[in-house]
Amino acid sequence: MSEKIDKAMGLFRERKYKEAIDAFSCVLETEPDNADIYNNMGVAYSCLGNFEQAENFYTKAIELDPELAQAYINLSDLYYKAGDLPSALGTLQRGSYELQDNLAIAHLLARVYIEDQRWEDAIVELERVLDGEPENYDAYYDLGHVYFELGDYEAAISNFENVIEYKDNNELLYYALAQAYEGNNEIDKAISNYLKAIAVNDKFILAYKKVGILFLARGDYEDAIEYFEDYMNFDIPEEEKDSVSKLVERIKAKM
Repeated sequence: MSEKIDKAMGLFRERKYKEAIDAFSCVLETEPDNADIYNNMGVAYSCLGNFEQAENFYTKAIELDPELAQAYINLSDLYYKAGDLPSALGTLQRGSYELQDNLAIAHLLARVYIEDQRWEDAIVELERVLDGEPENYDAYYDLGHVYFELGDYEAAISNFENVIEYKDNNELLYYALAQAYEGNNEIDKAISNYLKAIAVNDKFILAYKKVGILFLARGDYEDAIEYFEDYMNFDIPEEEKDSVSKLVERIKAKM
């Protein structure tokens, strides 16, 4: 039997999904209760674009083994990609109930809650993740995003700063932190982090306009002009470019 499974897995790894499905089916003839095989067949059907069969096989895998974490993850991902958020949530909620110590499921559940704007539910799951994995920078980032959406900018800043302990030189992180500082009316720190985002990725368009606006608000007109002009050098809509150009002319007239 091991040889049959090895053959099926070999075909699966080679992305010969139709042949892998046939080989997995042969395994099921003698191991009809093998949940892992059903899960693998679900993946193969999903890769072939047969989502109905993928759903059936993932569901069967969960029925046979309610503690097979990957089956919940795969099924919820199938629903999520199909735009069926309620079913994705339901699948992960059941998985979280059956596998209360599985932090991967808890984190995915939190992210679907975020997608559904269920902020408080997301916080509960993310804090559970961080209790078990206190160095999980992805969870800190997600928690920072949730607090930002709730308008709790100090908590957002705290969580984004925690991420920097583990992962720096990321323009999206610096941009998120800058937005939180801006929301908290800490303009100097906001400017600093927008500039860090640009230093990491000098093609990160949004940061140029943001930092230009903050320099303008602070009265640093030359710096504002510099970053607005850099922003206009990017491939932005002509209407936007014209609007920023007029703003630059008004700033120059004040100097």
